[in-house]
Amino acid sequence: MIIRSAVLTAAGAERPYDGSAPVEIQDLVLDDPGPHEVLVRIEAAGLCHSDLSVVNGDRVRPLPMALGHEAAGVVESVGVGVTDLQVGDHVVMVYVPSCGECSYCREGQPALCARGAASNGRGELLGGGHRLHTGDGRDVHHHLGVSAFAEHAVVDASSAVRVDRRVPFDVAALFGCAMATGYGSVMRTAAVKRGDSVVVVGAGGVGLAAVIAAVAAEASSVVVVDPVETKRARAIELGASLAIAPDTAAEVVERELDGGADWVFEAVGSARVMEQAFALTRRGGTTVFMGLPHPDAELHLPALAIIAESRTLKGSYMGSSRPQEDIPDMARMWLEGRLPVERLISGHRPLEEINDALEALADGSALRQIIHPTTESGVARPVQTEGLP
Repeated sequence: MIIRSAVLTAAGAERPYDGSAPVEIQDLVLDDPGPHEVLVRIEAAGLCHSDLSVVNGDRVRPLPMALGHEAAGVVESVGVGVTDLQVGDHVVMVYVPSCGECSYCREGQPALCARGAASNGRGELLGGGHRLHTGDGRDVHHHLGVSAFAEHAVVDASSAVRVDRRVPFDVAALFGCAMATGYGSVMRTAAVKRGDSVVVVGAGGVGLAAVIAAVAAEASSVVVVDPVETKRARAIELGASLAIAPDTAAEVVERELDGGADWVFEAVGSARVMEQAFALTRRGGTTVFMGLPHPDAELHLPALAIIAESRTLKGSYMGSSRPQEDIPDMARMWLEGRLPVERLISGHRPLEEINDALEALADGSALRQIIHPTTESGVARPVQTEGLP
């Protein structure tokens, strides 16, 4: 099959990306699905900072690479051995494939699957090798086992989770990354309970997903810290108790939350911001790091405070989520009106505008932009998003 796909051939291009155009739309050859793989027609794909971090070079990946990891679509064919998915199923992509056999998978931590992490690092599928190639036969690497900025994708069956057909594709796509991470960090990593106090540092897609989850968990206070006024306003619309700028955060949190929050979630991926998040956590509280910092970044924290104040640090990759359970749960809660995920969407774009979308994400003017790779999918089912930045 010949498909159109968004391909990065070199990282570190200069901004603005709508001028330097680091990502190219190329025609690629896509193999048929192999054993335990499925072919998915991509209907909607969200643009995430994890995509941006590959483009700017913060996350080193093998190139050339077909980008995109947060998506939803329709199963068009299945490989040998696939028994839990069938043609016509609506599915959400998962960016960590899971083998089901390693110690992490057996312990209910599929986000930490050792084989999945290794195949993602190589830019391959879980079953080994590549299913994407240039016209002259050169392999093109897969982004996190998905490569969703394309008309179609072949993925491991563990990278596709069936979702209720009543959920629009643009909403469903966000369950695979923004919500898996933000919702999962609140519900799985932290298990926030009713009455807990929460601070979320960073009001991008993942941070606001954490806000949505904290509100659903009935936290007593949900305070959001972000330098962008429009994002703070969106946090209030999503149910945050208070939204403040970083330069006032320490004073306000100290006053409003009696010395700090039970849970502070960092969603920026900056060592400096991680340190600030730790400082906003109360004695006996827990700081949860969701954002991915540069690999060379180092964290400097007051060591004594960890012991003498009984503070806890937790990392949360993919929100410690269990996609086969959590994605259907999120879909059900959305249908019940309890997770206003559609409010994270700041626009819809065709595949050809991928570089414009990258720049809008980089300059902070967008939350989650939805890329529609096929003319047929277009924006036929957009969610109302008036007033978004």
